[in-house]
Amino acid sequence: MQVADVHVHIYPNKIAQKATQSIGDFYNIPMAEEDGTVARLQRRMQDTEISRCVVHSVAVRPGTVKSINDFIATTCSEHPEFVGFMTLHQDTEDMAAEIERACAMGLRGIKLHPDTQQVNMDDERLMRAYEIAEQKGLPLIIHCGDYRYDFSHPRRLRRILHEFPHLVVNAAHFGGWSVYDYALEFLEHERCYLDMSSSMRYLGPRRTRELVEAYGYDRILFGSDFPMWTPAEELQTFKSLGFGEAALERMCWFNTERFLEMDLD
Repeated sequence: MQVADVHVHIYPNKIAQKATQSIGDFYNIPMAEEDGTVARLQRRMQDTEISRCVVHSVAVRPGTVKSINDFIATTCSEHPEFVGFMTLHQDTEDMAAEIERACAMGLRGIKLHPDTQQVNMDDERLMRAYEIAEQKGLPLIIHCGDYRYDFSHPRRLRRILHEFPHLVVNAAHFGGWSVYDYALEFLEHERCYLDMSSSMRYLGPRRTRELVEAYGYDRILFGSDFPMWTPAEELQTFKSLGFGEAALERMCWFNTERFLEMDLD
């Protein structure tokens, strides 16, 4: 079975340790064993079925958008097993121009994290990005849910999905990290994918299976949220939940091909 990991963060070597530690601090999770570098990711992929990764990073300041997109694009040009997503910031100057520039460098979609970027996901400044993404056929990965904040509440994503009915969206973390029941309430019958990253250890096996079955095998994407968690361990846990081979192949490979609208072979 081939596996695509749709939720992977990577960082330049010189800032990787600091960036990874910042993530750990944000979620109060020890991150001593990871550094978020490409080399560490490649080691974590060795001896696993994971052969493709969707890689991205997040700009918490508008001034870092271009350098992050340059790094992701350069990394993907050097590592064909990676598919790169651009970052944007709500205060990006000339958002349309940056999207065009990132696309010209080969980036295939957009990744946003409303909580760390401190912006409501349905803020009017971001609605312009969704409009462009819908027009250009760019898929969106967006962090959803955090009991501490309202920026990424699933109800906000439902508004976006209704306003942009052709926007292709991966509502990360089952559509609502730490607020999974709200996510199910607002997104169960909506038109979006949902990756299961950073969720199984909080939900446990029974609730994870229940959510997968509630949303349906055709909507779930495998994601590890590296460097938060180890891809091989996340994959093994997911495979241990008792899904059939056909369902696993859909969630771990074919759904990602449909989400990206590209052949990953």
